[in-house]
Amino acid sequence: MSMYRQLWLAIITSMLLALGGSLLASLLSARNYLETQLSQKNTDNATVLALALTQQGIDTVAVELAVSALFDSGHYELIRIDDPLGRPLVERRAEAEEIDAPTWFVKCLPLRALPGYAQISDGWKQFGTITLISHSNFAYHALWQGALRISGALSIACLIGGCLGSLILLRLKAPLAAVVQQARAIFERRFTTIGEPDVPELRQLASAMNGTVLRLKAMFEEEAARLEAVRREANFDAVTGLANRAHFLAHLHDAAQNENSLGGTLFIIRVAHLQDINRLLGHLETDHLLQRLGDVLREFAAQYPLTPGARLNGADFALLIPASVSPSAVGEPLLQQLTQQAAAFQGSLPEQFALWIAGGSFTYKTPPALILARVDAALASCESEGRSALRLIDIQHTDAAPFTALDWSENIRRALDSGWTRLGAFPVTRLNGVRLHDECPLRLKFDADGEWLPAGRFLPQAERLQLTGRLDLAAVTLGLEALDARPELSGLAINLSAHSIQWPEFRRELLALLAPRPAAKRLWLEIAESGVAVYFDAFRELCRDLKSVGCRVGIEHFGHRFSEIGRLYDVGIDYLKVDSIFARELDTHVGNQTFLKGLANIARNIGIIVIAEGVSSEQELLALTEAGFDAATGPYIRE
Repeated sequence: MSMYRQLWLAIITSMLLALGGSLLASLLSARNYLETQLSQKNTDNATVLALALTQQGIDTVAVELAVSALFDSGHYELIRIDDPLGRPLVERRAEAEEIDAPTWFVKCLPLRALPGYAQISDGWKQFGTITLISHSNFAYHALWQGALRISGALSIACLIGGCLGSLILLRLKAPLAAVVQQARAIFERRFTTIGEPDVPELRQLASAMNGTVLRLKAMFEEEAARLEAVRREANFDAVTGLANRAHFLAHLHDAAQNENSLGGTLFIIRVAHLQDINRLLGHLETDHLLQRLGDVLREFAAQYPLTPGARLNGADFALLIPASVSPSAVGEPLLQQLTQQAAAFQGSLPEQFALWIAGGSFTYKTPPALILARVDAALASCESEGRSALRLIDIQHTDAAPFTALDWSENIRRALDSGWTRLGAFPVTRLNGVRLHDECPLRLKFDADGEWLPAGRFLPQAERLQLTGRLDLAAVTLGLEALDARPELSGLAINLSAHSIQWPEFRRELLALLAPRPAAKRLWLEIAESGVAVYFDAFRELCRDLKSVGCRVGIEHFGHRFSEIGRLYDVGIDYLKVDSIFARELDTHVGNQTFLKGLANIARNIGIIVIAEGVSSEQELLALTEAGFDAATGPYIRE
């Protein structure tokens, strides 16, 4: 029972006891008063009758007439005169009359008035004894009416007291509910502050909880800033701010080997004769030139999430773009803008200064070493010209129909309507080997006998066509059916598109699908970090909605925007899946080891599960164990 109800019941009980006691005391007092008055009346009337009979002379007939006259007034229950020997001389007794009060009331509060006694004398001789008992009907009627009036007055008082009590409780309810809501939010890993109530006790509690949240947030942000600095130092070039060689090669490996990738184009940019430039300009001016060139690469890379520009070594830069972008649409503007930036230093540069750019388009499963070798060979052909040049090559080419937006739309819709959908299954296990859940990306095929396509092949087109909502609902439906069919499954993780969660209609349909299904409590729903950053408010709303149906919510491919982790302190996520870029060759990458250890420590302190993606070797798994990770997935993780 809630505290509010307990307080309300305590107030009602206290008022009922107080008012009930007051009613009982009033009725008992009134009964005692009426009993005393009846007793005195009996005694007084008996005495008056005895005096009257004594003064007028004793005569049996006269006595009987006097008794009858008095009795006929109707106010007496009994008038009797006994002789000195106790024998009745005259007796008049009234028949039982209906009492103007409920029977139960008469039984609960009986009136016990004493009879009136008086002696009748004839001179010095005793004639007899009068016994007189008055009717109690009027007394019961008066007592009952008094009880009704008192009950009415007390009921009004009780009603007024209840209203006042309600107002007091309503005044307490809002701040109490706010404190409870804050406690619940902290339990759900949403660290929020509230306004301090006027009630002193609740104000002290709210102040203490707010202080704890603010201190935790400050520690959270301070540690996040420190780890962001560690991440940038480990993975980015100090001069240009671009990704370093190891970090970029990890991205290239992911773009070439990840089944969700469509491939892309690798550009390598080389600054000719950098040593001569350094000798002519000096170290500081050369760094300034490299920074200007790095700014151009950063502007180009910013157009394509998760594909950073990089500085591979002193003179070589790199850029990775998605397969959906034409290489020539990037290569030619890139050469033009780099040349413009270098023009500011033209008077100080050697005559043989040049910028050489080579770009190679590759597809899924092309070996990264082959990509680098072919692009490097193309770069060598640029160098042979002795001037700034651009070379574009196809490292590997495959036809990937359909090409048009209409073809994609028709095929995706047909696959959904025909039920040509299924879920993949990749185990996610704790580092002690216990299964945490299965990661289940959606698969489609475009005809009954076609190949099953990974999400990376069709999802970019589905986002352009605004079909991700249907795909996500289909994936969640398949996940719920699998959980219903296999109760032994610990859980299934389904990827949701950030393009879907931005729409309130999708979130309502998703909740309507999940709410009546008990299996929803074993469902893990995750959104990519890049999408969370773009649609953060929608993601926060989704997290709170999904908590109501018992789903767990997480972020996948996490780590590239670690500087924004402070925004997550009031969201209430359950887990993070750290991008495979950071786990790759972790056993030899001291900087990433420090970064991931700090990340795991922050997450563990607020109850968030940390999972590593793309674990490909035992050495990487051991390094993740040392870093404090909870679970992992990837090629090395087996059933």
